[in-house]
Amino acid sequence: MSLPVPDRDALAASHALQQQIALEIAAAGAIPFARFMELALYAPQLGYYSGGSAKLGETGDFTTAPEMTPLFGAAVAQTVAAIMAQSAPHILEFGAGTGKLAASVLDALASAGVVTGTYTIIELSGELRARQQEALRGYPQVRWLDDFPARFSGVVLANEVLDAMPVELVQQGQDGWQRQMVTVQDGAFTLVGATPDAALLQQIARQIPDADDLPPGYLTEVHPVGAAFMASMAAMFSGGTGAAILFDYGFPAHEYYLGQRDGGTLMCHYRHHAHPDPFYLPGLQDITAHVDFTAMALAAQDAGMDVLGYMSQAGFLLASGIAELLLAQDPADHARYLPQANAVHKLLSPAEMGELFKVLVVGRGVTLAPPLEQADRSHRL
Repeated sequence: MSLPVPDRDALAASHALQQQIALEIAAAGAIPFARFMELALYAPQLGYYSGGSAKLGETGDFTTAPEMTPLFGAAVAQTVAAIMAQSAPHILEFGAGTGKLAASVLDALASAGVVTGTYTIIELSGELRARQQEALRGYPQVRWLDDFPARFSGVVLANEVLDAMPVELVQQGQDGWQRQMVTVQDGAFTLVGATPDAALLQQIARQIPDADDLPPGYLTEVHPVGAAFMASMAAMFSGGTGAAILFDYGFPAHEYYLGQRDGGTLMCHYRHHAHPDPFYLPGLQDITAHVDFTAMALAAQDAGMDVLGYMSQAGFLLASGIAELLLAQDPADHARYLPQANAVHKLLSPAEMGELFKVLVVGRGVTLAPPLEQADRSHRL
């Protein structure tokens, strides 16, 4: 791989994290890949999200829809307002990036005369929380929490949150599924197979359609951490009303576990370069997997929430009025209009983010507006 070379301090931090992971492996012999991914992303002070390196923007590793144009947040705000009118004037965002989604949603709601009581952010990255606190100083509704509130009514937003949750890597063997474990061989991290425990076997059976029919060597992911997150979110809504809107890239199960997708979906992002090696400089790169939206919908449903909608990002944004928001911009102001138009095109284009990214909406005690109901593809889950 030809990737940018990190500076000395970044390399030292990665080496420290590698030593920490190697010590845990030495004590156990091997650790599940999900545990390796958890440490690589979230180990205190050293993990990718808990460390101090920039994550988003030109100096970071990737960009997200809210970073591209405030029209994304303005469109989301129209659906947020409709849901808050049926529940409560509160918003909770998981993983708020640089704060641009919060700012654009709050600005759009204020312009429409919609009062937001609180905008709560749960952010695991210290670097991103600091950027959020700087960017959102002028918004008195915004506060930060370290964990789920006990009870909540209103709207939850989660943009590219599920894809960064640790996944279990599993591979079909000659005698059944093998859990992929991480060990150290010749001074390098490597994968070895092990017999899954009962909980993981149950997750495989629940999540992968016709799991036993997949051929030996088939490697993929299952998402127990994501499913647990959906259950925790449902518990937070217990006794309340509202909806959670989750944006991410992924597939329903019948597309996720196709025979030709036999290497899984795991991908890493480093300085705007994508590559498949999760063991490259732990702590300095993002490690992600596509989301199995069927599994997430089932987890929410099992925990007592309703699946209100599942659709492409393009379908959601169009139903939420992004085209009208773009038309309201002055096309004669080329310096402002053209970047917005280009960003909206990328958000909607089937060749860009419009189809790869999906939106799952789960809730309790609320309904979606008719345009969103028309865009719904829940039958494909």
